[in-house]
Parts: sequence; structure tokens; C-alpha cells
Amino acid sequence: MIDTSEITQSAAEIGTVLAWLKRRGTKTNREGMARYAIRSDKVFGVSVGFLRERAKTLGRSHELAAGLWATGWYEARLLASFVEDPARVTPAQMDRWCAAFDNWAICDTVCFHLFDRTPHAFLKVDKWSRASGEFVKRAAFALLASLALHDKKSPDGPFLRCLSLIEREARDDRNFVKKAVNWALRAVGERGSTLHTEATALARRLAASEDKTARWVGKDALRQLASPAAARRLAARRLR
Repeated sequence: MIDTSEITQSAAEIGTVLAWLKRRGTKTNREGMARYAIRSDKVFGVSVGFLRERAKTLGRSHELAAGLWATGWYEARLLASFVEDPARVTPAQMDRWCAAFDNWAICDTVCFHLFDRTPHAFLKVDKWSRASGEFVKRAAFALLASLALHDKKSPDGPFLRCLSLIEREARDDRNFVKKAVNWALRAVGERGSTLHTEATALARRLAASEDKTARWVGKDALRQLASPAAARRLAARRLR
């Protein structure tokens, strides 16, 4: 049975949040976002710092996250990713939200702060990497990079398998796809010694490719993976 009082409470809270976003939004922020290619049909112009602070006061709520996402407002959707409970996120919800990504910032934020904490993450990396849409495909590799950075439990196996997805898609010359593919390759390569060896070998193959985009992905990744800083970070991880 549906608890109508909970629905009423969520609706009221969503209205309060939207009113707060409207007050906090500024033209300067909207213009700054546009300069960084953060474009959306519905945007207030609120900084992420303010959103993170607001999320702390709201706490985790699956119902609130769903309601905020449904408003279509850019900042409300960012907030949704901060307050959603990863344990209650379903594969179907991930697909719905991913299909609605309309800029790189919402894509990366949702992947980095929410999707990588769900048990469905690796399945979505594989599925979305085969998609045609620019931001859906970006989501696959932004999610893979986020997993490489945040997942402390998975063994090397799933990440090794994902290197083939990187190699397959490294020729996609769309700006937001190729940058995410590059990010994923670098992040996977810094996860540990075995992955560093395999990712570096892949970066070298791509750097030698006849395809211009694949060459860029490979050469740029190699600059980080072969750097002294990367070696120091890997050594520190081995000590831990």
C-alpha cells in the first residue's frame, strides 16, 4: 500500500529544494558553466560546492532522489546523485538516468558519486560502451574510471577485461568520448602493478596506431602512466 503522507512530504521537500536552488542560482555561474560546455535546458547556476553542502543536510533518500531527478533541473539532478542510496539503485534506473545525460558534467558526477557504488556498475560499463549516443558512451568510460579510483574490493580481472573495451572504442573521435576513454585507461593503469603493465602496453599500441584519435588516446595516457609521479603512486599502493 502506498504511503500518501510520504509522497506529500517528498513533494514538499522537492519544492523547498527547488526554491533554494532558484535563490542560489546566478547569471555569472550560468555563464561560467556554458564556457566549460556545461549546457542544459534547465539550469539555475548553482555551484557544486553549495550543492554538496545542501546534500549533507538532506541525507540519503531514494524517494527524494527520484523526485529531484524527475524535475529535469541540472542542479536538482546533481543533488539527486548525492542523496540517492546506492543500494536501492536498479539497473533500469541507471539506464533511464544515463539516457537523460545531456552534458559531460552530469554524466561524470552521477558516475563518480553514485553509479560506481552500485553492484551493477561493471555490467553497465560493458553495455554502455556499445551505445551510439555520445554521453551514454562517455558514461561507460567515466564509470570505469570511477570504479578504478573508488572500488577497493574488486580484483584485477574485471578491469583487465575492460581494457578490451578501451581498445575497441579508442577510435571514437567525439570529444567527450575520447577524453573519457583516455581517463579510463589512465585510471585503470594506476590501480596496481599488473594493470599498469597491461594498460601501458595498450597505450603503446594505441600510440602507434594509424588512427589519429587512437594515437592521441595512447600518447596522452603514456605521458601519465610512464611518469615518475605514477611510479611513486604505484609504489605507495604496494606498501599499503
